[in-house]
Amino acid sequence: MNTFAEFQYRLPVRVSGARPGGHRGSSVGIGQEFAAHTRLFDHPDPRRIDVRASIRSVQREWLVRVHRQRVAIPVHAVVDVSASMRFGAANTKLDVAAAFVEALGHSAFRIGDPVGMLAFDDEAREDLFVPTRHARGMGPLMAELLRDCTPRQTRAPSRERGLRDIATRLAGRACIVFLVSDFHWPLAALPGLLDTLTHAWIVPVVLWDRAEVEPPSHNGWMSLVDIESGEMRSMWMRDSVRERWRSAVAERRAQINALFARHGIRPFFNQGTFEPEALSRYFLEMTA
Repeated sequence: MNTFAEFQYRLPVRVSGARPGGHRGSSVGIGQEFAAHTRLFDHPDPRRIDVRASIRSVQREWLVRVHRQRVAIPVHAVVDVSASMRFGAANTKLDVAAAFVEALGHSAFRIGDPVGMLAFDDEAREDLFVPTRHARGMGPLMAELLRDCTPRQTRAPSRERGLRDIATRLAGRACIVFLVSDFHWPLAALPGLLDTLTHAWIVPVVLWDRAEVEPPSHNGWMSLVDIESGEMRSMWMRDSVRERWRSAVAERRAQINALFARHGIRPFFNQGTFEPEALSRYFLEMTA
């Protein structure tokens, strides 16, 4: 019995490619989706002769059926490994990201796509780079690298340089990019990234922990630490602060949605543990 976490993903558009896979292709080849009739002279494959269509043709030529083939497409997980991703009540957001890439590896192998990983904080993390391969063990390999990765002291809570390095590597490639982050950093670098990756299908995976989304329910004195900068702040939790907390979370979510909406992208928000069924529903709604 297969106990691996998996999710179903499909692109809502046709893609080009030579390797057989599970996505709707734009080129003709081996497949079951009928495309058109053409002359036997142009496609000399007598096995695909359509006798009825040939009899009805005006030119009285032998016609063959051509089909569109389903193709594979490279998949890249681009994972934020900055300090804020190490926050979490039960599990850290980096643990959730590891669970996601493990499920992605299993899902990509089942559908026939090669999968790899790139990671970043304030720059690209070469020690976490995994080139795309179609192999059964890619999911556990990427997950283990994330779980064992060591944090680095960053100069500022900015991801511009790291995202720019990754965008340069993926520029011009037709691929699926899962951008995994909590997006708790200035979003000024994102428009440039999206403009560079015009050939890619980008899926933002927003990982938030419930402890940062929902404020404590009890009143009292609290000491908070900014996990990025290490700055400490004390505050008295009360109803007005709780309301401002929820408003700030809603405003941040609206900012993320609006930024990606300008490029025709809808983010996937995940709170707490990774939910593969919810991500499958996300793609089902995208392709419906």
